Amino acid sequence: MTDADVEAQIFALLARRKLHTTICPSEVARALVPEGGDWRHYMPQVRQVAQVLAQQHRLRVTRGGVPVDAKAPGGPIRLGLPMDDQPSE
Repeated sequence: MTDADVEAQIFALLARRKLHTTICPSEVARALVPEGGDWRHYMPQVRQVAQVLAQQHRLRVTRGGVPVDAKAPGGPIRLGLPMDDQPSE
């Protein structure tokens, strides 16, 4: 599986969601393997691709709503599209 496959799946899943909602990296991994396949094997690659996309400001990676490094230990993360900059009121 290529990084481009992972990237395409991330954005395909996000496109199916409401604006400003997030997905779990495991959803991406599960979508990339046949039913019953070893999706956990792909989690490091999904996190790596997510981190690269976040560094390019194309993806938002959060833990508890706070931006984090996708590869850092510390619990579950969520992937979402970058939030539009809203003017302060």
